[in-house]
Amino acid sequence: MDRRMKEEEEEDIFYSPEKMEASDDEENGLNDEDEKTMLSHLRVTLEKQDPSCKEIDDLTLRRFLRARDLDVEKASRMFIKYLTWRRSFVPKGSISQSEIINQLNNNKIYMQGTDTRGCPVLVVFGAKHFPSKGGTEELKRLVVFAFDKLCSRIPDGQEKLTIIVDLQGYGYSNSDVRGYTAILSILQEYYPERLGKVFMIHVPYIFMTVWKIIYPFIDKNTKKKFVFIESKKLRAALLEEINESQLPDIYGGKLKLIPIQDST
Repeated sequence: MDRRMKEEEEEDIFYSPEKMEASDDEENGLNDEDEKTMLSHLRVTLEKQDPSCKEIDDLTLRRFLRARDLDVEKASRMFIKYLTWRRSFVPKGSISQSEIINQLNNNKIYMQGTDTRGCPVLVVFGAKHFPSKGGTEELKRLVVFAFDKLCSRIPDGQEKLTIIVDLQGYGYSNSDVRGYTAILSILQEYYPERLGKVFMIHVPYIFMTVWKIIYPFIDKNTKKKFVFIESKKLRAALLEEINESQLPDIYGGKLKLIPIQDST
């Protein structure tokens, strides 16, 4: 009995594209009128707490509302927490490259090309991350730098991003549970509903040990975004989301990889 439960729990860690599609369909099944009503309530609630919320657009507030399953009270707390964090962590309004020089020197993240929805694609190389270089605080600033840049490139009518996490060559020296949980916290609490799909590729056994540690820290909505891809199905799976002309050449596409700091 215990063995079967353990096997079911381990199997649940992995999400196939088919399950992803089903989850997205459920997400899109929200009642529009109920959502509009809740969004209106959220705006009124927030503007009473912080008048600056009048400048926030509906799409931003809707992401926080959806992240809390249309619960206005929870969404308002989440958004006020976001405002407080943003003012403290990004007091100048943006993260400069000079604040993340150690992280950028490793060339661990790249951005160029778009997915089939026209949204930018981020490629992350896990084997280029070393916890000893830059530390967790600088890593968090790198995440904000990257996501602010990505979100600024999202076209009107779209909200979600496609990310490829390539773990080819990943080893013990790259393992960073503290850093990973910090990244998850930022994405879930301050960039809600921004993740479309996160393709996990070339995943070694050693990473699965780390994954099982951080898995409980991932909320149920975010868990559905991760898709583990077998190497033999890699190109076909990526081409479902990214056209060949926009896919990095190392995955059989046409584009050269460009470090995020050099992307225009």
